[in-house]
Amino acid sequence: MSRYSRPRSTFNRLTATAIATVACVCVSATTADATGTDTEPVVSRGVTIPAFYTPPTQLPAANGALIRQEPLPLGLSLPGLDGRPLPGTATRLMYKSTDSSGDAVAVTGAYIEPSAEWKGGGARPLVAVASGTMGQGDQCAPSYALQHPLTVSGESLSVNYENLAIYRLLATGAAVVIADYVGLGATDRLHTYVNRVDEGHALLDAVRAARALSGTSLTSASRVGLYGYSEGGGATASAAELQPTYAPDVQLAGTYAGAPPADLMAVMKGIDGSILVSALGWAINGFSQTYPDLADVAEANLNDAGRTALADSSTMCLGEAMIRYGFTRSTAWTTSGKSITDIIATEPRAQAALDEQRLGTLKPAGPVRLATGVADDIVPHAQARQLAVDWCRKGGNVTYAAVDLPNLGDKILTNHLAPLIADQGAAISWLTGRLKGEAATSNCWTMPFQP
Repeated sequence: MSRYSRPRSTFNRLTATAIATVACVCVSATTADATGTDTEPVVSRGVTIPAFYTPPTQLPAANGALIRQEPLPLGLSLPGLDGRPLPGTATRLMYKSTDSSGDAVAVTGAYIEPSAEWKGGGARPLVAVASGTMGQGDQCAPSYALQHPLTVSGESLSVNYENLAIYRLLATGAAVVIADYVGLGATDRLHTYVNRVDEGHALLDAVRAARALSGTSLTSASRVGLYGYSEGGGATASAAELQPTYAPDVQLAGTYAGAPPADLMAVMKGIDGSILVSALGWAINGFSQTYPDLADVAEANLNDAGRTALADSSTMCLGEAMIRYGFTRSTAWTTSGKSITDIIATEPRAQAALDEQRLGTLKPAGPVRLATGVADDIVPHAQARQLAVDWCRKGGNVTYAAVDLPNLGDKILTNHLAPLIADQGAAISWLTGRLKGEAATSNCWTMPFQP
């Protein structure tokens, strides 16, 4: 089986061009044995992916079970006065999860044991961080970016903008585990971008994997929090919804979901024609692995330019994707000249696939802080606000924060990134309060008065 193929003929037909294009920039690893031994490394857009990221052929039975681990040198680290590195000591992880098809899957990530003491009382807590959009190439994986905060090759450009939040969390004394998501880093498949079940499961299983590590300061009494913005906000929102049934052993003290993509049709309209239009290709690439009906619709409607764009973007990180495809409209990728969202809206099979991704149909576990930029035009404000309304109606303990900033430029990502920075301190402060055991009071009653 090819590195990026799945046992579904529709996806294989759709990605025939993609695989040929990827072959020009990416060398597939030979099949790994049960211990993960390889004879040939994977190279993605000029970046050699460490052999660690190639999953073994046999996976453990338990979700969250560790498959392998190794020390992870942090790219941004300083020696501490007491001899311990700042902000902490990192371990690269691979662990078992379950994808949205119910199949076992290997996920990679990283755990960081902080050098700072936890002064909030009780055992040191754990925060599972879900990264924002990094891309779809394996070299874009958040755990790889911890070691290489800036990756620049002749073909790839990746910046680990999540370090600011991760290091701020570590400074509170909380331990941090980062999930790479399904197929991001792990070289056996494409990243299933914004697939709510895959991402929610991967994040909850990252907590289980961190608990399974030996030699950490975590205990059975360690409270657990979730932190994520944008794609990460969707992942934390999903994890909070799925926790009661998928991971009842992972009790959540608090969840921060910033700019969550709750309604993918609305988000696809937001990113179409923007600097982040490649995210539309990442979503189609990922969902085509899971939904044969969506793969059929894409196969029937994409033109040669669309097929090439999806294949090309499948190995890209955020940086080169914005440079190469920024501000392209999806009408240039279809045989009819219609936008991809307009095509999906007229195809019940494709619409049904995206409807399964809708957040807000389940009550979130534990207190949740949902923040959204009022001027956000990439992950539109209205659909994120609607998620808060839906959760409130289900009796969720929701703290809703509308981040009201001036319009900083249409479709250029500034209206999406500014709330991330402006709200980050408040978000971490709120989450730290939950990790200390402080109660959260829902402000759902204010929704009629908030933008």
